[in-house]
Amino acid sequence: MQFVDWDLAASTAGALGKAGPKVSLEEAAEAVADLRRLADVAAVHVAEYTQLKGPDAPVRVVDRKDWAAANIAGLREVITPLAERLTGGKNPGTVSTAVGSRLTGVQAGTVLAYLSGRVLGQYEVFSADPGQLLLIAPNIVEAERRLGADPHDFRLWVCLHEVTHRTQFTAVPWLRAHFLGEVQAFVDASQLDKDEMLLRIRRGISTLADAARNPDSRASVLDIVQTSGQRAVLDRLTALMTLLEGHAEFVMDGVGPEVVPSVADIRQKFNRRREEANPVEKVIRRLIGIEVKLRQYAEGRRFVHGVVERVGMTGFNKIWQSPLTLPRLNELGDPGAWVARVVPSLAA
Repeated sequence: MQFVDWDLAASTAGALGKAGPKVSLEEAAEAVADLRRLADVAAVHVAEYTQLKGPDAPVRVVDRKDWAAANIAGLREVITPLAERLTGGKNPGTVSTAVGSRLTGVQAGTVLAYLSGRVLGQYEVFSADPGQLLLIAPNIVEAERRLGADPHDFRLWVCLHEVTHRTQFTAVPWLRAHFLGEVQAFVDASQLDKDEMLLRIRRGISTLADAARNPDSRASVLDIVQTSGQRAVLDRLTALMTLLEGHAEFVMDGVGPEVVPSVADIRQKFNRRREEANPVEKVIRRLIGIEVKLRQYAEGRRFVHGVVERVGMTGFNKIWQSPLTLPRLNELGDPGAWVARVVPSLAA
């Protein structure tokens, strides 16, 4: 018996996902080819700017349905072993479990349908090692049209961000395993019995789905966090994700002026688009965590800038030496504290 009916999740995401912008076959083919080419161009710039270089990893230009399917495959790889561990590998085989798996499948599909129309790109790390770079062509085309941005410039700008994420995981061999290990540690830190923990995980998925459907929901995904051990893991994950997002923002803004002529205009319009979401959209973004992600972009970018300003890119790259050199949550607002702890010989 599955914890989540993944096939139902995929069909739900496909059914609820919005259609992409109207494009001709020629325009679609051109966008796909352009994104593949610009991902390669971005890789050269990112490697030079970051002084990081990892092995090549796949680039997939996908539509919304394929993006949802790729994420379902990744979540399946992570959640299924966790659920099996919690149940001791036993198959409950009850009607209630069957109904629960279908309900959770619908809820997971609802969340992915919502996100599938908003994500421009993603480095998906769950389904395979070292991961795969996904560029969602219809969303990129739709965004560039809404912003009135130059297609070439906007696509390269997006690729700079997403390729930086790929570089992080391919150039730092331990990073993916560390991230997945923290997810496992979150489950291990629970003091609930197995059935209650499974119920809470289901409740977390339900909360996300409810947020996507009902902007008046007051639930929070933090409802599944109930121990000090879990909060400690969540702090580490938050610090890691803030670093990764901030680093990508720092790189795209650092490289952008040299290779994207209209980058200042794009950044201004893009930030305004983030800020001017309608009230319903803002509530949904807050509940499913997108607002947190937006804060991570800004806070992480300030942290990376503060470190590079003090010790240069070579000094900053000490951050990738091991999990022990990653920033702690309290260091994100104090780059000097990280420098003093990790590279004291370079501290001013």
